[in-house]
Amino acid sequence: MTNYRIGIDVGGTHTDAVILDELYNVISEVKSPTSEDVSSGIYQAMREVVKSSDVPVDKIQYAMLGTTHCTNAIVERKRLNKVAVIRIGAPATLAIKPLVGVPDDLKDILGKHMYIVRGGHEFDGREIVQLDEEHIYEIANEIKGHVDSVAITSVFSPVSNSHETKVAEIIGKVLGNDVALSLSSEIGSVGLLERENATILNAAIVDVARLTADGFVQALKKEGIHAKVFFGQNDGTLMSVEYTVKYPILTIACGPTNSLRGASYLTDKSDALVVDVGGTTTDVGVLISSFPRQSSLAVDIGGVRTNFRMPDIASIGLGGGTIVRINEQGDFEIGPDSVGHQLPKKGLIFGGDTLTTTDVAVALGKAELGNRELVSHLNLELLERIYDKMVELVEETIDKMKTSGDPVPVILVGGGSILFPTQLKGASEVIKPNSFGVANAIGSAISQVSGQVERIFSIDEFGREKTLELAKGMARQEAINAGADPDELQIVDLEDIPLAYLPGNATKIRVKAAGALA
Repeated sequence: MTNYRIGIDVGGTHTDAVILDELYNVISEVKSPTSEDVSSGIYQAMREVVKSSDVPVDKIQYAMLGTTHCTNAIVERKRLNKVAVIRIGAPATLAIKPLVGVPDDLKDILGKHMYIVRGGHEFDGREIVQLDEEHIYEIANEIKGHVDSVAITSVFSPVSNSHETKVAEIIGKVLGNDVALSLSSEIGSVGLLERENATILNAAIVDVARLTADGFVQALKKEGIHAKVFFGQNDGTLMSVEYTVKYPILTIACGPTNSLRGASYLTDKSDALVVDVGGTTTDVGVLISSFPRQSSLAVDIGGVRTNFRMPDIASIGLGGGTIVRINEQGDFEIGPDSVGHQLPKKGLIFGGDTLTTTDVAVALGKAELGNRELVSHLNLELLERIYDKMVELVEETIDKMKTSGDPVPVILVGGGSILFPTQLKGASEVIKPNSFGVANAIGSAISQVSGQVERIFSIDEFGREKTLELAKGMARQEAINAGADPDELQIVDLEDIPLAYLPGNATKIRVKAAGALA
C-alpha cells in the first residue's frame, strides 16, 4: 500500500503544493497565487493538488506546511498576543529596560506589562541573587486575566535555566494552562537583550501559530484527509503541531530553507549555492551537508534585533514580477517592487501595461512565455543592458555568499529561475533540476524532523566525552519531542567552542539531531 504526503510552501507571490509518493516521486504539482490572508491561498493550492493527483485521500499520511503567517503577523503588527514580559535580572539589569530599540508601534502593543525581578545567574552559573518568588506571585496575580502569553528571560539562562523554570512553574500555577509560556533558554543564545526580544516575539505569535495549525488541520479534514501535520522550521527540518505552537518563531524564514532542501534533494548535491528566484525576490543560500548554513549574526525581524538561530540567506528585490522602469534618457531602474502574482494580468507579454523582468527575458528569447509579439517593439540594445544588470545582481549576491574565490556548483530553483542563463560568474556549473518551480514545496514534503540544543556546559563536571554525549542525548530528545522516529535519529551537526573567559573549563556546544518522521 502506497502512502502519500502533501508538501505546501507559501511564497510572497505563489503558494506551491506537491504530492509525493513514499519514494518521494512527484505525483502532482500546483502553483496558486498567495492570497492576502495567506490561508485561503493554502487551501486553494491544497484542493487543486489533491484534485489533479487522483490519489485516494485516505492514502495521504503526512501533510507539511511551510508558512509565512508568523512573519507577516510581526511585520504587519496584526493578531499578536497580549504579552507579559518578565526579566529575571534585578539589580544587575535595571539600566536597560526590555524592548529597548524596538520600533514604537510594536512597543505600544507588546510593552504594556513589563517587569524586572530579582534573580539571574553569573556567566559561570553562580546566582547573582536569590530569585524573588514572592514578587513573581504578585506579578502573576496582577496579570491574571489581562494577558494570554508570558515571555520569561533570565540573565545567562543558557548557562543555568533554573530561575526561568521556577518562574514558569509559579506563573502556570496561578494562571493555569491556558496561558502560553515562552522561556528564553529554549529559544535564543547568549546575549540578554536579543534573546529577550526573540522570546517576546515568540510569545506574541503563539495564537497566530495555533489558529494557522487548527485551520490547516480542519481544511485537510474537509477534504477527507486525516494526515499527521507538520510545519517547516527555519533549519530545513519539520516540527509537530504542538512544537510549532510552543516555538512559532522557528517558522520564520522556513520558505528559503525549504527551497534549499528541495534543491539538494532534486540534484543530489549536498554542498552548493542555491539561487531561489520567486516572483518578488531572489534568495541565495548555502547548502552544507544538505542543510542550510546558519547565520552567525543577530537577525532583524520586523525591526526587532534577535539572536535565535536563522538560516544565512541573502535576499535581493529581483524576481519574475519585478517592475522595470525606463526614463526618456534611456536609463533604467530594476525593482525593488513587483507585480507579484498579478504578472499574468499586468506583464506586457500577457497584454498588460507594466514592463517586468519576465518581459525582458521573453523579448530577448531567453524564456518562452506569453506572447512575444507584444514586446517586439522594445529596444533590444536597451533590453540587453537591463538583462546584463539582472544577471550581474545575482552574480554579486552569489559572490557575497561564497567563503572563497573558488567556483562552486549553483542550483537554480523557483518559478522565476527561467529568467537566468545556465552560466554564471563564480559558478562551476549551473543546474536547473526537474520540478525546479516547486522545489520549496518538495523541500517541505521530504524534510526530516530535528531537535537542536545550544548551551554552555562545564567540562570539569563530567569530562569532555560525557558532556558531548549529554548534549547529543538532549538534542535527540528534542527531535523526538518534535515528532522524529527514535530509531532513525542521527547527529547531523556538532559544534563546540571553548570559552576561555569562563571558569570551569566551559564550552559552548551546539548539537542537532535529525531523523525520519515517526
